[in-house]
Amino acid sequence: MTDLATLKLRRDALTSQHASGVARVSYDGKTVDYRSVAEIDRAIEALDRDIAAAEGRRIVRQVRVATAKGL
Repeated sequence: MTDLATLKLRRDALTSQHASGVARVSYDGKTVDYRSVAEIDRAIEALDRDIAAAEGRRIVRQVRVATAKGL
């Protein structure tokens, strides 16, 4: 498994790349080309999960729906 510092470095590179709109990321002398923004988002989410696991925590995602009849 990759160490926490490397995971954070990769995530920072992807986040910067996502904001700039460029489809190529380089870190540690390696270059990765992404095809779409959705693919970059999935890679960031995967890195977030890996970082959370390395830090000993989980990412909890919840969706709450509230409705009313308007009466």
